[in-house]
Amino acid sequence: MADLQYEYILVRFGELSTKGKNKKDFIKRLAVNMQRALQDYPQLTFERTRDHIYVHLHGQDYRPVAQILVKVFGIRAISPTLKVSNDLNEIVKAGRQIMEGRQGTFKVITKRANKKFPVHSDEINRAVASEVLRNYGPQYLKVDVHDPDYQLIVEIREEATYVMAETLLGAGGYPVGVGGKALLMMSGGIDSPVAGYLTMKRGVEIECIHYASMPYTSQEALNKVKELTRIISVYQGRIKLHVVPFTETQLAIYKNCDEEYAITIMRRMMYRIANKIAEKNKCLAIVNGESVGQVASQTLESMAVINAVSEYPVLRPVVTYDKLEIIALAEKIGTYETSILPYEDCCTIFTPKNPVTKPHPYKVEKQESFFDWQPLLDKAVENTETTVIYPTTVLEEEELF
Repeated sequence: MADLQYEYILVRFGELSTKGKNKKDFIKRLAVNMQRALQDYPQLTFERTRDHIYVHLHGQDYRPVAQILVKVFGIRAISPTLKVSNDLNEIVKAGRQIMEGRQGTFKVITKRANKKFPVHSDEINRAVASEVLRNYGPQYLKVDVHDPDYQLIVEIREEATYVMAETLLGAGGYPVGVGGKALLMMSGGIDSPVAGYLTMKRGVEIECIHYASMPYTSQEALNKVKELTRIISVYQGRIKLHVVPFTETQLAIYKNCDEEYAITIMRRMMYRIANKIAEKNKCLAIVNGESVGQVASQTLESMAVINAVSEYPVLRPVVTYDKLEIIALAEKIGTYETSILPYEDCCTIFTPKNPVTKPHPYKVEKQESFFDWQPLLDKAVENTETTVIYPTTVLEEEELF
């Protein structure tokens, strides 16, 4: 295929097309997110219409731009595009240019949004196909109207005509930010980055909170969390990471409470801290990677007792997924290999041998009465360290591995 210099990338919306009166606000947010994601390409300009966004490349190769755009939530598909005047000769010429160097079968599809254009869609299809066949058929290209290798699309609009033959699928969902902001409990395992990805896909911006128990957990474990945050930050441009010093609280739990209740009480303390961090950062919900029944703290009885301390709704995007489904999604978004690095978090370091699976609220509250935990939580919140992680944030290899 000839190395064609495309002028535009046409961006098609996903679920935004169903949003009615909110559609305008959603498109505006999507444009902002696109500009943020493409901040390393300042020469690009953006044009919004009711049904599309056009990215004017101004000479920039479309391929690296396209690879970024397909990860921006709210985009259904993108196509590198030639823009020509509403003139049949120019349209035919553009169709020939785009198909140059391709081999296989094709079909021309004309979408005449501009009904004032004097030539009907079928006539345009025949004119473009004839020009392509005259130059490249039958040795390289043939027409197949049923199952073609290429769909050569001609979109005739009021201001111009756009011609394209490639479509890359986007991430779908809603633009991040239209659904408010939530705080993701980022453990460093397989599940929580996937939960964060799914939350962002529904238009919810995320910040992350991680509980570090130095020196029982290592610097490598913290770097692993930072790397996971970096990987998923590409979907919203940047993510705040709040690192909570949790050692004193954990040690107090294991010193004063029965071992079988330690995980339940630890999780309740985590939620209390998360509530404070969420309040400070104007988050509207807590998110985690829990799935029903995987471990003792994830039975419905445990979830109910743990949730009772949270003032914020708790979202569990992978709650009905099995482990293989979560792993498949982790592999898709690129977090799996980092998640399985052998650096343990505070939950795995302090796991008791026989944790209670059906904790009773009264017994849990009685266990918590054995020590004064509020000052410990206040101290942990006060000493929480916050950093902003970008897709380009680099951790030294020796630090991570």
